[in-house]
Amino acid sequence: MGETVVEKIVTLVQSESVRLDPERLGGLYRQLGDAGAEDVVCRAIEELAVRLSHCERHWRQGDWRSLRKCARSLIAIAEQIGMVALARVARSVTDAVDNGDPVATSAVLFRLIRVGERSLTEVWDLQDMSI
Repeated sequence: MGETVVEKIVTLVQSESVRLDPERLGGLYRQLGDAGAEDVVCRAIEELAVRLSHCERHWRQGDWRSLRKCARSLIAIAEQIGMVALARVARSVTDAVDNGDPVATSAVLFRLIRVGERSLTEVWDLQDMSI
């Protein structure tokens, strides 16, 4: 058997578009004032980050029920601060779990994590711009 030489390696970069609803975020600021809204957004960001890591842990443990519950909880938090794409993908995770499809669940979960990371960065940057 001859040697195989790899001449070119292609790296695929996963890039997710993030949709934020600035009206939702603006509504929080109008309703709660700057300090109150910043508190809500900061707590929501922290909670989303924790729950995203919990979702991944539940997936690794094969705990589909807890994964579904965790993804479901992300929807309400994401919607509260205008993370439209994150809420939509979290819904897709719960649908994949409900359909009993572990391959789809895995794919959508890791999309959720990518969208979550981008959304958290985006809302944090948006909040910094408004201060």
